[in-house]
Amino acid sequence: MALVYILFFVGFITLIKGADLLVDGASTLARKIGVSSLVIGLTVVAFGTSAPELAVNILASLEGNTDIAIGNILGSNIVNILLILGFSAVLYPLSVQNGTIKKEIPFAVFSVIVLVLLVGEVIFFGADSAILSRLDGFVLISFFVLFLFYIYNLAKSDKKQKNLTAQAPEVDHVSITRSLVMIILGLAGLVIGGKWIVDGAVAFAQSFGVSEALIGLTIVAIGTSLPEMATSIVAAYKKNVDIAVGGIIGSNIFNIFWILGISSIIQPLPFSAALATDLRITFVVTLILFLSLFVGRKAVLERWQGALLVLMYIIYVISLIYRG
Repeated sequence: MALVYILFFVGFITLIKGADLLVDGASTLARKIGVSSLVIGLTVVAFGTSAPELAVNILASLEGNTDIAIGNILGSNIVNILLILGFSAVLYPLSVQNGTIKKEIPFAVFSVIVLVLLVGEVIFFGADSAILSRLDGFVLISFFVLFLFYIYNLAKSDKKQKNLTAQAPEVDHVSITRSLVMIILGLAGLVIGGKWIVDGAVAFAQSFGVSEALIGLTIVAIGTSLPEMATSIVAAYKKNVDIAVGGIIGSNIFNIFWILGISSIIQPLPFSAALATDLRITFVVTLILFLSLFVGRKAVLERWQGALLVLMYIIYVISLIYRG
């Protein structure tokens, strides 16, 4: 037991160092290959920080634990927006690019709408359950391919723009190879550190007699989002807003289109009525993020807005406790 507690604290150090390496490596790679930090955030960072959700969902699908597979995605997306982006904005106001407001965030809203339509029997007609079939999984994957195609065109546009506006030779002496090594080590630190923190937190909670249900709804749900949390907070601290925002938006899109798509292809997923509320909340908080960028300073997620998002997450967790 003592070893678990030690790993809990070592996990935090590993997590923060991993996030530090990932942000530095990703931003350096973006400069080296001539694309924006936003593109790297929407792809490399988003894909890498979604690794825990992917692992949990594939295992849950293979074992038939469908509520875990779907609940993990909905919970992670809610955590990403309310807790992670909220806390990042409290730390440093997030100025969001115009393209992100007009394209990436609406695409994240669209991803939730697609999921709502696929399980419409539960959402609109009050059915006890719906099925995310293998065909639905291929539909989700198809939209994911469209998203990747959009990112590809965005990257091409970035390179063209850089060639047109280049004024001075590249001054960053870190090689592409070293940048990739930093990214890989950073992702490894995030995954390993996150696991150690979750294991230690569960041990702490059990030692105080906290129920496993509450642990699963809070500690484990947040645990799979620890990579996104650490990366976004470190990126915000370093004022690299594009990675902070891009990583979260990209992760939310990946979670629905890629991870749920793969999960339902592996094993059709029954969507229970109990998850309907969480899906509605996922849609509402994603829409709130979009609308909040038109309130106050346009295109800026301000500190007070971030604090409000965090407060909303606290209220959500309290509601989970009461729901049991």
